[in-house]
Amino acid sequence: MWPRDAEPEPDPESTHGPRSGRTVPGLRALLPARAFLCSLKGRLLLAESGLSFITFVCYVVSSASAFLTVPLLEFLLAIYFLFADAMQLNDKWQGLCWPMMDFLRCVTAALIYFVISITAVAKYSEGAYKAAGVFGFFATIVFAIDFYLIFNEVAKFLKQGDSGNETTAHRTEGECSSDCLSAKK
Repeated sequence: MWPRDAEPEPDPESTHGPRSGRTVPGLRALLPARAFLCSLKGRLLLAESGLSFITFVCYVVSSASAFLTVPLLEFLLAIYFLFADAMQLNDKWQGLCWPMMDFLRCVTAALIYFVISITAVAKYSEGAYKAAGVFGFFATIVFAIDFYLIFNEVAKFLKQGDSGNETTAHRTEGECSSDCLSAKK
């Protein structure tokens, strides 16, 4: 399905076989790694961007473009986070709180998609609005799954941090009580 990352492709201009030790130039260098795209986060980001793009196209085809900006912005943000996660920008830019930004993006997208999907299905009778509403509901589900998973990861991380602080605090109390007892004697 996907070409292997480790082996370079043969040079189409050369009949001598594959190029030795050279990487493949061009747009392929900008594509995310196959391992990331096969991960759960990669699949969710691909689904978010795909559903946002389809919803955007449905709103473009419809007669009124009142809800056009939400799917466009969510598509661009999903693509940005896809490449940011694939290129590991969260490791390079430590000053930004990536999980919180991703969490807020998913929560707001799920809420806004839910509202505009209900409005599109209930208020308008055009087929393009109905299709946009259905794809918007699917996008709502995907964004909700994503923010649920992000919330669980952040909660696990915070619990690990709190348990480390509690054991340190418990040790200092124990050390203090043993030191205080020895000082009293």
